[in-house]
Amino acid sequence: MFDKILIANRGEIACRVIKSAQKMGIKTVAIYSDADKQALHVQMADEAIHIGPPPANQSYIVIDKVMDAIKQSGAQAVHPGYGFLSENAKFAEALAAAGVAFVGPPKGAIEKMGDKITSKKIAQDANVSTVPGYMGLIEDADEAVKISNEIGYPVMIKASAGGGGKGMRIAWNDQEAREGFQSSKNEAANSFGDDRIFIEKFVTQPRHIEIQVLCDAHGNGVYLGERECSIQRRNQKVVEEAPSPFLDEATRKAMGEQSVALAKAVGYASAGTVEFIVDGDKNFYFLEMNTRLQVEHPVTELITGVDLVEQMIRVANGEPLSITQDDVKLQGWAIENRLYAEDPYRNFLPSIGRLTRYRPPAETKAYTPGTAPGEAGDVVVRNDTGVYEGGEISMYYDPMIAKLCTWAPTRDKAIEAMRVALDSFEVEGIGHNLPFLSAVMDHPIFEKGDMTTAFIEEQYPDGFEGVDLPEDQLKRVAAAAAAMYRVAEIRRTRVSGRMDNHERRVGKKWVVSAQGQDFAVKVKADKKGSTIKFEDGSKLRVSSDWTPGDQLATLKVGGEKLVLKVGKVPSGFRLRTRGADMVVNVRTPRQAELAKLMPEKIAPDTSKLLLCPMPGLIVKVDVEVGDEVQEGQALCTVEAMKMENILRAEKTTVVTKINAAAGDSLAVDDVIMEFE
Repeated sequence: MFDKILIANRGEIACRVIKSAQKMGIKTVAIYSDADKQALHVQMADEAIHIGPPPANQSYIVIDKVMDAIKQSGAQAVHPGYGFLSENAKFAEALAAAGVAFVGPPKGAIEKMGDKITSKKIAQDANVSTVPGYMGLIEDADEAVKISNEIGYPVMIKASAGGGGKGMRIAWNDQEAREGFQSSKNEAANSFGDDRIFIEKFVTQPRHIEIQVLCDAHGNGVYLGERECSIQRRNQKVVEEAPSPFLDEATRKAMGEQSVALAKAVGYASAGTVEFIVDGDKNFYFLEMNTRLQVEHPVTELITGVDLVEQMIRVANGEPLSITQDDVKLQGWAIENRLYAEDPYRNFLPSIGRLTRYRPPAETKAYTPGTAPGEAGDVVVRNDTGVYEGGEISMYYDPMIAKLCTWAPTRDKAIEAMRVALDSFEVEGIGHNLPFLSAVMDHPIFEKGDMTTAFIEEQYPDGFEGVDLPEDQLKRVAAAAAAMYRVAEIRRTRVSGRMDNHERRVGKKWVVSAQGQDFAVKVKADKKGSTIKFEDGSKLRVSSDWTPGDQLATLKVGGEKLVLKVGKVPSGFRLRTRGADMVVNVRTPRQAELAKLMPEKIAPDTSKLLLCPMPGLIVKVDVEVGDEVQEGQALCTVEAMKMENILRAEKTTVVTKINAAAGDSLAVDDVIMEFE
């Protein structure tokens, strides 16, 4: 076995590889850019080597720099993780020439299957059903528009060397095809060092289901079930689960056997993923093969008990697979939610900054395969991350903070475990998508397992604007707030140094205001908790060990668990639970009466300004002072976290002032331009 492995990656996946290597007794080497000097993967590795400036195309994807780090460290093998150089045949070739093992497939398999154009041709030759598209190289935007018309809109414009949603656009007309081609080309060049683009028909209302395969260099291959990855935003997966709630055993077997056959046809040896789109009749069509470890691999590990990173290392060491297809048993259900540094209230635009608070829910011991689901005991919580409290979220890399996973014997129990885990996840200092993930877990379409890749677009057409809790849930929150406020008030009465003859008494009657509703309550407390009585005569029992200052409260309300993130505001709390983020005021009846007389603060008028929606870099400005712009016209392009975002005019107007130029770095809400 190898003595030392270099991880040619960063962040969460580098930390994940280090964990398996440590378990196997293998020393690890991290590489890092200037932006990652204090990163978690650097701290976890046995040694670390600096490789350049923050931009990936000047550090992590520069083969010569990585090869130099390998030489310095004396590493015998390299694990590429995902993204960056993980599907780069030139990198695999350079490693082979240096006598260093690549923890991934052979160069030939990468070239044939890692390249999405070539892989589709191979699939067609093997009589695998593929989506209609243009497999050749596309020279310019004019040719992209012509091809798009021949295929028929809508079309998917994709980077040949792409992955993870980078270099990918959907176009519904000629203008979007032209703009999408250029943006995809730019993103592909920046992210992968390869700007080749191809176009295929975009199949509406599909499900995205992928098969995990594992092959060795001795001709053995198995499939480890499927992953349902249909909940996506901007072609980036957000929620994954295994198995799929849609597939039956016959379809699973057919997809799995076809995937293994395809892998064997190209001499594949390592972990890989064959992706399909599946229609409502369970017809499946080959999309592409990712010749690397997938972001969502933990859900497969949780239902099979197979450590995919360990298996990749063993295959790279020349070992045969230790399992056969008959050994693969799918047990229970696993769900993964990707926590991103993005603001769901600003259309999910990237958010950067310092993590002033980062407290994931406690992880539990992994489920042991071979144990009957009914004997597994508590659910499993797993959090794969590459950050820590006090660390920085950089604008240079992917915005993923963590991958939160839960496992349980059934899908319903896995979902409920995820709801509690999301409510227990504390993140402050940056925008993040925890509220949105919680909303998805409670959505009836997700609960039924009826989602398609259009789920987010269809269910949140105007973006995510938060969650309004249903009446019964809101009542539970109101009861919790009343009980907690009483505890805080009692604490305040005990403060020393009070004025003489001034005694503060805590009353029993309160008015709790939340989501525009008022709940008049009466609190009856005892040593074990409080009973909250509402005006309609209903009662809720509240008990917890929460004390003022705690930012996370775990309570029992009406006999059921309730987890709240707690922030202090005047006369109440800022409470967050199940995707809802609200200010809950707790006042005496007289205070509540007077509060209704207070004027509401009016937001400033920004309709004549183009504000930068995220911290980012101005790529180009498309207009000049004095130009008349039409509704929907492109005004400028802002790049953040490897993604280009085109900002468009919301109405017909005239540009009166431009405050930024290409190359400028802007903060959130900086004024880019002004209109008449």
